[in-house]
Parts: sequence; structure tokens; C-alpha cells
Amino acid sequence: MQRLTGLDASFLYLETSSQLLHVCALITLDTSTIPGGYSYERFTGMLVERIARLPVFRRKLYSSWLNVDHPVWVEDEEFDAERHVHRIAVPPPGGEAELAELCAHIAGQPMDRARPLWEVHVVEGIQDGSVAVVMKMHHASVDGVSGANLLSYLAGLEPDAPLPEAPEDQPGNPPRPGTVELVGDGLRSVARRPLDALRMVPELAGLAPGFVVRSLRGKGMRLPFTAPRTPFNATITGHRSVSYTQLDLDEVKRVKNAFGVTVNDVVLAVCAGAFRRYLLEHDALPGKPLLASVPVSVRGRSRGEAGMNKVSAFFASLPTDLDDPGQRLRALSETTVLAKDHHYTVPADLLQDWAQFAGPATFGSAVRTYSALRLAERHPVVHNLVISNVPGPPMPIYLLGARVTGMYPLGPVFHGCGLNVTALSVSGTVNIGLLAARELVPDVSSLSSAMREELDTLLDLAAC
Repeated sequence: MQRLTGLDASFLYLETSSQLLHVCALITLDTSTIPGGYSYERFTGMLVERIARLPVFRRKLYSSWLNVDHPVWVEDEEFDAERHVHRIAVPPPGGEAELAELCAHIAGQPMDRARPLWEVHVVEGIQDGSVAVVMKMHHASVDGVSGANLLSYLAGLEPDAPLPEAPEDQPGNPPRPGTVELVGDGLRSVARRPLDALRMVPELAGLAPGFVVRSLRGKGMRLPFTAPRTPFNATITGHRSVSYTQLDLDEVKRVKNAFGVTVNDVVLAVCAGAFRRYLLEHDALPGKPLLASVPVSVRGRSRGEAGMNKVSAFFASLPTDLDDPGQRLRALSETTVLAKDHHYTVPADLLQDWAQFAGPATFGSAVRTYSALRLAERHPVVHNLVISNVPGPPMPIYLLGARVTGMYPLGPVFHGCGLNVTALSVSGTVNIGLLAARELVPDVSSLSSAMREELDTLLDLAAC
């Protein structure tokens, strides 16, 4: 039986019609490299053939009203990959703005939980004659790293790369369990939880005081609920806005080398500078630095093998209060080192262990109440936004023969945190996808434009 972990299941329990917890990726393609040329039928035929070989695409959720534990994954006996692949045309004139608007519409649609939790939209009608793919998967079944690995399987290093072998670490999907088996396994799991709590509470009690003291002394990461309020931080609806941009990795490295920092520091500084520009334009810049939640993978540090989401997070202070871009970059580098070091004092499995206690009724009712009462606007801001940086393949890659010219991840937004920025490095570029709650950040494209301007400013400083 392949039961979801509490962390995986929490993405189901916390989801509502306005707080949609799937992840998307916009992949832009140069179809001129496809041997024999592009046709929708042949392209999707190869796509379906590859997808059908991976168990993660063939599984669906199963539970029953007698089940007292998290749902389980089972093989979809009626699986038909073609039902998940859709052909769509971007509205004229088919430019970047129209493609971004189409992505926002797709990101704002809930997924059918009666089927495997993924969709692929093949987008034609783009102004320059290229084709794009919008891939969508629920966060219960994938995180940033595992999502990138799946895309790597679907892609190849050459236009005519043969169909790869299915990954050996992908276990097959179990059949639907009987009611007695499902209930019995759930009862055994729930019966262990009091003992698990007795083990975990002393660990947390011993960790918390030192963790908080280190933060208050300025020797670690900032604590949640210390973020200033911005237009991003309010109750969200189901409407989304999307933008994306691409930075040259060599230019990012030029700044990195000139300032003696890391690539990640430069990406965060570019984002921080863009946020400052945006908030100044909207007369909403707080005097206190913004606080970003930065998801990090704990694969390799986690003791558990189960679950698709192997993540934790640290809080990064973004010095948006500093006017000088060079000072911002240096300050960000210093505080990020402290925050990461502080984060590593937290056990890698802490979030996953505590998430085991998540319950659908409790979490679902809490989120609906939180949204209806607009509580996100009534308490101190937890964090201003989410920023992720996911490593990707450093070499050129081809999706079913088409060269990938851009791969832009689009992560979810939450009540009180209406902006998500995700960066992915691919083949000498840094691809940045921005997804926002439309009412809170209607002009998200100005943020992506500001990121390009901010990198140009840092390049000028690096040349001095």
C-alpha cells in the first residue's frame, strides 16, 4: 500500500477553490530541430508513449469514508494518457503577454481528483511560430526537484534521442486495496501517533529556545511573523497572473565573481531589487526588509524514503530598504549565509514528521474559515513571498526533438502570500517564473521587467 505522507497529503487538505496547490511549468520550444518537422499528432503521440511508462503519471488517489489516515496512491485501471493532453492556441497576436495570460488561466483551474493529478497543454499559434508546453502537476505528487527529474526523463540531450529506459527508482503502483486492508492499516498508523508525539515534543521543546534566541541575537534567520505588510499579503482569490523572464547565466556569474558571492545570492538580489522598484512605483515600500520563504530540498539528509515532497524552508531577509544595489547584494549574501547555517540546525525531517498529524477535516475547515474571515489581513505577516531556486540541466535539452528554449516554473500562492517566484537554471540561462494572485499583483509583468533592469545595474557595478 502506497499511502501519502502527511506532508504530501497536506497539499490536498489545504487546497480550496482559491488556494490551488498544484505546480506548473511553461516550456518554450524551437520545433525546427524536430527530425522530420513538427506535427501535433506525432509530437503528442511520442509524449503519451513516454508518459505512459512512468508509474507517477498513472496513479490516482483513493480513500473511503471509513479510512482514518491519509489517502493512498493506486494504479488507475482506466488510465488514458490522451485524456490529460490538450491542444490549445494562444489568442492573437500570440505574444509573450498572451502566452502569460493563457498560463495564468490554466494555473487558476482546479484539477480533477478522480484522475491522475497531471495535465499537459500543447500551445500553438505563438507569434514567432514556436510551440510551448504548459505542464501541471499537483504538489501532493511532486516537489521542485522530483518535478525537474520527471522533465529530464521526458527530454533528451539530442533531437533524435531514443526513448529512455524508465527510471529504476520508480516503483509500480499498487492496486486498489480492500476496505478491510485500508482501514486496518490506517488504524495501526493512527494508533502509533501518540507515541510519535511523545518522542517529538521533547525534541521540539529542546530545539525551539536556542533557535529563537539565535534569531533574536541576529545570528541566524529572521523569524516568521516579522515581515512588513505589502500589497502581496492579503486574502487571495482563484484568479492568477503570470509573467516570466530569462537571464543569461554568464552575466549572473560575472556579477557573482565581481562581488565574491554565489549565483543564488545574485538571483535573490535581482529579485530584491525588482521588489523594491515595484513597491516604490506603487508607493508601498516598507521601511523594513521583506521576508521571503525559501523552500530547500532535504533529499540526501532525510532519513525517510516515503513521500514525493522532501522539502523544508528557511526565511531570507531581502534588504529592500537599501537603495544601493551593491550594498543590497553584499547584505543579502551575509544574511543568507547565516540563515542557511541556522536552518541546518533543524532536523531535515521535522516538517514531514509533524505533518503526519495533518487531518483533512481540521485543515480544510481551518483554511475555509481563515479565508472567509480574511484573517490574513488581521495578524502580523508570516512572510511576504516565496522564492525557490531549482537546479536544472546545464546542457541543451530537447523535448521530443524540439530544443527547449525556456523552462519557467510556476509555484503556488497562499492566503497572506500572493506572490511566488521560482528560478530554474537550464543550458546557460536562469529562467524565472512569477505567479501571483491577480487582485494583489495585477501588473506582475512589471516585476519581471524590473529583474532584467536590476541585473543590468549590477553588471554596470561589476564592470567598475
